[in-house]
Amino acid sequence: MVNMRSVSVIGIGSTNFGRLEGWSLVDMACEAANEAIADAGVPREKIQAFYLGNFGSGILVGQETIAPKIGYQLGLGTIPATKVEGACASAGIALRHGFLLVATGLADIVLVAGAEKMTSATTAQSTAALAAAAEELEYKAGLTFAGAFGIWSHRHMHEFGTTRKQLALVSIKNKKNGIPNPRAQFRKKMTLDDVLESRMIADPLRLYDCCPISDGAASLVLCTTEMAGEYCDKPVEIMGSGHATACSNIYEAESLVQFRATVEAARQAYDMAGLKPSDIDVVELHDCFTMAEIIDSEDLGFFEKGQGGPAVEEGLTQVRGKIPINPSGGLLSKGHPVGATGCGQAYEVIKQLRGDHENQVSGAEIGLAHNLGATGAVSTVHVFRRR
Repeated sequence: MVNMRSVSVIGIGSTNFGRLEGWSLVDMACEAANEAIADAGVPREKIQAFYLGNFGSGILVGQETIAPKIGYQLGLGTIPATKVEGACASAGIALRHGFLLVATGLADIVLVAGAEKMTSATTAQSTAALAAAAEELEYKAGLTFAGAFGIWSHRHMHEFGTTRKQLALVSIKNKKNGIPNPRAQFRKKMTLDDVLESRMIADPLRLYDCCPISDGAASLVLCTTEMAGEYCDKPVEIMGSGHATACSNIYEAESLVQFRATVEAARQAYDMAGLKPSDIDVVELHDCFTMAEIIDSEDLGFFEKGQGGPAVEEGLTQVRGKIPINPSGGLLSKGHPVGATGCGQAYEVIKQLRGDHENQVSGAEIGLAHNLGATGAVSTVHVFRRR
């Protein structure tokens, strides 16, 4: 077993998420990365590697080999610059790789970012890009991601009695949480009627059960914890990191009420951190659809299987609840620039642990970020602690 060094986040940066007209993918990535580098107070020549999470730059903006291009624009010299792709979990995987590079002693300071430009593409391009993350047989048969989560929703409702109202309450909570967050795309209060009367997308999911496509970028600077104090007075330690994969389609899945990749990634992260779900103070998890938040909250161990829906209805996931989930507004409010989301989630958790979030969870010391990709095919989980 390799002796692992402790790793901390010493700088963070993020653009707003939404329709960022006039901003290219490179512009957004550089904006977030420059903010993170400035926040860390690290000279650029000290950065030894760069990982970029990005999903669909080839289809969406017609540009591949994007990480070296961004690294050059950032003035990072000849260091390795690597694009990491794992559908919606791309930036979570980039964070995982950056963490491992520092933890194993191959680098002391690493820059990580996630970026995606989605709104400048045509509907056909966006559809083709997102479909490329799904199982070929399924998307060619017409199954969309909304359709897949509609299937998961019906199964969860059938097995556990999860209600249509409980799904809507996830959306209402996250829309409310996004109101004070300047990085969120949607900052408007929703009522139960607003959600339940919105346009049907894939039964039982309606428009406000679904996250919107977006543009955006987020970035973190990682450093060995031993050196972190040289640059930052509020370092946040990465206590645990997990990364797992599972079946990439529905027709072979062992369960339609659980994402096995999430369960395994969470196990790895908790084991590395020496913690259990009850130790977590704040969570940013992958709420691409309302049912995703309910299933994720169970898979991460915060509630027993089948109790995620009642937990929302009882207010346990509110900012002042037992386990605050998505106080940033989550994907439902912030939007989902696919390759950026994982770093965006980590950004929000770290602001919470620094104590300067716009929707602050009182006394938060330990936080968790969960990123899920494709039809449950890949997941990353990271556990952070305020030092």
